Amino acid sequence: MGIDLTSMQLGQKARQMWDPETDEALVCLDVHQETHDVKSFTFASPEAKHFQFDAGQYFLFDFPMGSDGEARCYSISSSPHRTNAFTVTVKRVPGGKVSNWLHDNMAPGMTVKGQGPLGHFIRPKGEKTKLLLLSGGSGITPVMSITRDLADRYEPADIVFLHAARTPSDLIFRHDLSGLATRMKGLRLQFLPETVAGEQAWPGLAGRISPEFIKLAVPDVAERIVMCCGPAPFMAAARSITTALGVPAENYIEESFDAAVIDEPGLDVEAQPAAKTFHVEFSKQKKTLEVPSGQTVLAAAKKGSVRLPSSCSNGVCGTCKSKLVSGSVEMNHNGGIRQREIDAGMFLPCCSKPLSDLVVDR
Repeated sequence: MGIDLTSMQLGQKARQMWDPETDEALVCLDVHQETHDVKSFTFASPEAKHFQFDAGQYFLFDFPMGSDGEARCYSISSSPHRTNAFTVTVKRVPGGKVSNWLHDNMAPGMTVKGQGPLGHFIRPKGEKTKLLLLSGGSGITPVMSITRDLADRYEPADIVFLHAARTPSDLIFRHDLSGLATRMKGLRLQFLPETVAGEQAWPGLAGRISPEFIKLAVPDVAERIVMCCGPAPFMAAARSITTALGVPAENYIEESFDAAVIDEPGLDVEAQPAAKTFHVEFSKQKKTLEVPSGQTVLAAAKKGSVRLPSSCSNGVCGTCKSKLVSGSVEMNHNGGIRQREIDAGMFLPCCSKPLSDLVVDR
C-alpha cells in the first residue's frame, strides 16, 4: 500500500499551531508518578493546537494560587516530536509552595495559563556531535527531552548520559533511559547515586561527581559538548571539573532556574555619587526605594527587602513579570515577555532600569 504524501502534507498544514504570542490556556491531560516524590504533568491546548519547541526549552506557568497566582518555570521532559501535548516533570520540594501545590492539586481536566516555549538550553546542531549530558536530581528534565528527541530522529548519536541523585530510588527516568539505551546504539548511561541505601544490589559506583569519576566514565570528555542541568552546587562542581579536564568554555552549556540576583558588573553606587536616582514605589507592599538609574528594579528590590518572585534574573523566564502602573523603564529582555504584555503595561524588573519615578503593582 502506497503512502499518499500529498494528503499527509495537507494534513500537517491544516493543523492549528500554538502561538506563543497569543495562546496561554493549557489543560492537564495526565498526571504520572515517576518516583516517590516526582510527578510528570502532561498539558495540551484546549483548542487541540499543536506545539513546536526545541528539546531543552521550558514553559512559564501561572498557577491559580492565592490572590495573584504564582509563576514558575518548568522544563519540558517530553520529545518535541509529540506535538499534540507536552510534559513537565516536577519534584516535590520540602516546603516548596508551588511544587507541593502541584503534587497535591493538579489533576486531569484542570486548566492553567502558560507561556512558551522559552529558553536557549538547546543542543548545538551539527553532524557527529559528541555529547555529555550531565544532570543532577530534577535537572534531568531538559536533557531527557534532548535524549528523547535524538531517539525519535533515528540519527547516529554519540551520547554519554550521566545522571546523579541521592539514592537509586531517586533516579528519575531510570527505567525509561534503560529502555532507550537498548535501542540507541550511541547512548551510554552512567547512573551515580550518592549512596545505595535501599538497593539490594547496585552494579555501579556511588558517590559524588569528581574529576576521577568523570575521567573514568568519560575519558574523551574534552572532545564533547557538555550540557548540564541540576542544583547550583552540582553545576558548579560540574563546571569546575569539566573545565579542569579540558572542556573549552564555549563547549559547556548549562541551564538553571535558581540564578541569584547579582548586581550588574562594574556597578558601584557609592563610587558614582552623580548617578541619577528615582523613586520606585511597590504599591501593594507599601514600600518605596531609591533606585539608581544604572541598577535593575529587581536588584534594588532584593537589596531593599521587597518581595518579588524571580528565577533567571536575565529576562528569559518571565517569573518576575509585573504591572508598571506609571513611569518608564529601559528593558532589555531575552524573550520572557510578549509584546502584547508590554503594550498592556507589563515589564520584567530583572532586566529593567528606571528612566523615571515608577509605581509597580507589587
